[in-house]
Amino acid sequence: MSTTARPEPAHVPPTGDPSVAPASRRAVLMATVRWGLIVVVLVAAGWQVARQWGEVREALVAVHPLAAALSFVCVVLGLGAGTMSWQTLLDDLGPRVGVARGAQICLVGQLGKYVPGSVWAYLLQMELGRRHGVARARVFAASLFAAGVGVVASLILGLAALPVLAGQQRGLLWLFALLPVGLVCLHPRVLTWMASTIFRLLRKPPLDHTLRVSVVARSLGWALVSYLLFGVHLWLLANSLVDPGPAALLLCAGAIALGFTAGLFAVFLPSGVGVREAVIVAALATMLSVGTATGIAVASRLVFTVGDLVVAGIAALTAVVARRRAAAAGLPTDVPDELRQGSAAPVA
Repeated sequence: MSTTARPEPAHVPPTGDPSVAPASRRAVLMATVRWGLIVVVLVAAGWQVARQWGEVREALVAVHPLAAALSFVCVVLGLGAGTMSWQTLLDDLGPRVGVARGAQICLVGQLGKYVPGSVWAYLLQMELGRRHGVARARVFAASLFAAGVGVVASLILGLAALPVLAGQQRGLLWLFALLPVGLVCLHPRVLTWMASTIFRLLRKPPLDHTLRVSVVARSLGWALVSYLLFGVHLWLLANSLVDPGPAALLLCAGAIALGFTAGLFAVFLPSGVGVREAVIVAALATMLSVGTATGIAVASRLVFTVGDLVVAGIAALTAVVARRRAAAAGLPTDVPDELRQGSAAPVA
């Protein structure tokens, strides 16, 4: 008796777990949102360069090429020091992340500042952290604490620019009221309580240890180094036009540090554009004409924008290379640090 072979039924994915399809759709949606946000950030940063080019051309012509190159190097080194300030805190909030991944999370994520609203930088850093196996709550806490450390460091250096602000930018004097508050908040027990509160609000286990004094001190030290390098950058640009003298170096550092802090509170402006320049112009106007000081301030903004893009690109490339090497060696590249090392804080 002959039998006719029946065609095998088409493979039907198992439907026992109704959460599989929604989870897959959420993953696709999050990946789309993540890359869409990165594209928006890159376009916004590029627009900043293009929009400022006409205004800054004359100042760049007047600035000596060597001074411009050295000032760019100072910006890159300053951004690196700022990243170390952030990563010092991140590593004490959980398992060590590593320089390659940490730099990509911090430097690529901070490009979100070019989109109006300071929240985008935090969101982008949190998503990049999650992609690299670091809990969103941990990245958010580190970014928030690093911002606070940066404010304290900027106000400490900003004391050098206080005489200038008292005469020309009195509206910014209120920032110095934050210094004693910031110093109290940098106490390790206060920071630990704040971190545990953030984790608790995000439904994550609190910290199982107290942040160390040495960690906070190192983070503050890196932040001070970062702003000092930014000050050298500004001094070099001014020095190519006039001879401000070595005493003006601390004034430049204090002015640019305060400019960053003032811009931090201008949440609706991309990267505090305009606010930082106003503080810089007020400081440089003591040694340059207002018009020339404005040109230097705009040139500084351009150098910072290019520097942000360059260091973010280097960090991303370094992370990709490290990831490929790990994959080639058969090492896991997508296992969260918190789970790999047995931490109680799950990734979220």
